[in-house]
Amino acid sequence: MPNTQNSSNINKNQLTRVAVKLFFAITDSWSLTDKQRCILAGIESRTTLRNWRMKLDTGDAIALSRDTLERLSYIAGIYKGIQLLFSQQSMWNEWVKKPNKHFAGQSVLDRMLAGNVSDLSDVRRYIDGWRGEHFG
Repeated sequence: MPNTQNSSNINKNQLTRVAVKLFFAITDSWSLTDKQRCILAGIESRTTLRNWRMKLDTGDAIALSRDTLERLSYIAGIYKGIQLLFSQQSMWNEWVKKPNKHFAGQSVLDRMLAGNVSDLSDVRRYIDGWRGEHFG
């Protein structure tokens, strides 16, 4: 009988590594600071970011809380939604920083940096709705 616990740990490790790697790629493309990355990921310390980078390099397992994994998932979905809305990478990266009337003149990034999971959810829902209007 296969060891499902071991298999589950391997899959979770792969999932968290992909999530963290994607998070860094997205936040690099948006030119975010480590402080902004911490807010988006819901973590307290830039040391955690450094540890994630080191563990990506060494292949070590990265432990993420359920909250952090949820946040990284929202960020990935937001980024993918922006990619579907705009044809050029420069537009994906610029749009998140432009004032947005849907968020009372705040940029999407400002809304996400309010720090709550619900802010990420609101941005994701907005982008999904906007995509539905364009492609529905």
